[in-house]
Amino acid sequence: MKLGIGTYCYMWSIGFQGAAPEKPLTALGLLDKARQLGVSLVQVGPNLPLDKLPEAELARFIQQAHERKIELELGTRGLETDHLSRQIALATHIGSRLLRTIPEIGGKPVDYHDIPRYLRAILPLLEKEGISLGLENGNTPAKDLRWTLEQVNSPLLGIVLDMVNSLVVLEGWKYVTEVLAPYTICLHHKEFIVKRVWSMMGFTVEGRPAGQGQLDTAWLLDTLQAAGAQFNVILEAWPPEQKTLQETIDLEETWVKESIPYLRRFVKG
Repeated sequence: MKLGIGTYCYMWSIGFQGAAPEKPLTALGLLDKARQLGVSLVQVGPNLPLDKLPEAELARFIQQAHERKIELELGTRGLETDHLSRQIALATHIGSRLLRTIPEIGGKPVDYHDIPRYLRAILPLLEKEGISLGLENGNTPAKDLRWTLEQVNSPLLGIVLDMVNSLVVLEGWKYVTEVLAPYTICLHHKEFIVKRVWSMMGFTVEGRPAGQGQLDTAWLLDTLQAAGAQFNVILEAWPPEQKTLQETIDLEETWVKESIPYLRRFVKG
């Protein structure tokens, strides 16, 4: 089990529609962050797509990761066979043994009954390249997501477990963990807190630095390991927007720097 960072540690620093920093964090900059934090694992998601980089820049990224002994993992979205085939080729190129994806088609959630068909279509290529495909939980209820994996029954298929995503389908993080633990091949550690609004009529869900919210990290890791899960831990940050984009970026940086030492209590690799 290794501890790493991902591009979703730095959503505000990388930028997205509606939040464009003057100097966005680059893929090479992400490797610098990893070195500064003392982690040797970086997961690059679709918010910083490697397949959009110029060839020379991608080559420098791979070379620097290799020179710094940083393991790379790749993330994408979608289940389309052609798309996953290209992403598997990219994963092979950068040396990633894991490809994370969101089970959707055309940018929209796919009916869980259809997921096994897409998994079977891509499985031969996964087997050929020796790459595992992890489905991240979120829009699909945990039991339905587990069902999709049981239909195909391959050690190269599993779950990228996120602590907060499943709130969208009204499922709590402990329940989701218990259901999906045996299939977890990657953990996205995202600290959070649920609190009432000032009027007491409603709630907000916000991120927090690791160890400063309501997530029981010890229980989480113990439960996954007891189920036999083999996984790396990727930190994700979820800082709320501040008055300015730069203030938000600064908060994001602070949270990541606070979170890594906390997670080091549990993850030594």
